[in-house]
Amino acid sequence: MRSSAEVLDELRCLVSVHARPDMRTAIDCLAVAKVGTAMPEAGLTEPLLVVLVQGGKRILLGGNVFEYRAGQCLLATANLPITGNFLGATPEVPAMGLSIALRAPVIAPLLREIPAGRFADCPPQPAIATCDADVHLLDALVRMVGLLDHPDAIPVLAPMIEREILWRLLTGPLGAMVRQVGLADSGLSRIGRVIQWIRDNYAEPIRIADLARLAGMSESALHRHFRAITALSPVQYQKRIRLQEARALLIARAGDVAGVAHLVGYESASQFSREYRRLFDASPAQDALRLRADGG
Repeated sequence: MRSSAEVLDELRCLVSVHARPDMRTAIDCLAVAKVGTAMPEAGLTEPLLVVLVQGGKRILLGGNVFEYRAGQCLLATANLPITGNFLGATPEVPAMGLSIALRAPVIAPLLREIPAGRFADCPPQPAIATCDADVHLLDALVRMVGLLDHPDAIPVLAPMIEREILWRLLTGPLGAMVRQVGLADSGLSRIGRVIQWIRDNYAEPIRIADLARLAGMSESALHRHFRAITALSPVQYQKRIRLQEARALLIARAGDVAGVAHLVGYESASQFSREYRRLFDASPAQDALRLRADGG
């Protein structure tokens, strides 16, 4: 068998060839990326596996820092409001990587094949973690990205390779995290209902009692599970969503800070500006001008 370094080299070449500005590919669960800037960015993760093939990236969530480099992966199992940046990426030496969507309908049938007792007494898992990508996972990813050179084979082979990749994850060091995605009534799925409500209603006041009922938990259990999964409280999560939504609005409305603050749920424009600067290291107006200059 080839070494991890050899397989990673092949994967790097494939990603370099197939990377597009929008990251999309002909395989619906696969995205590939080539990024030539180290500028900080903010956004919401989806449940996915990310593997870097060149460069490095630092992710911030709450008070936690996650850093990973070529040959390593980041696993996210929920919609998380993160900030971060690629490390030292330039147009000449870009960061490159790929992602595989973690889809519950694909993961759930695989759980029936997991040996009984493997995840017995498993505590609540965080929704983000990093680890090394072993040679078997890298090899499966090479075959998945390589299908882009053979589009006629994608409908038949891509679902098979997707299952293999997910199986490698389930039987690897982060298997307990992936398992939660496929369980219909896991703590992750119940907190996921709360996360979705906050995303859909981010400008509305939060009532913890209502969120606890939505999750089918006590208020104390909701706080405990929510923080264990997202590294944030529900109120902190809502604040991140509000500020990220405001950032998108400000690109088009840079001169209307008070109006944008109101749209995303802030009653005080001054509080909005303070919290915005704390997260993005610039005032709303300054950040909007910078984003517009950089093309958004």
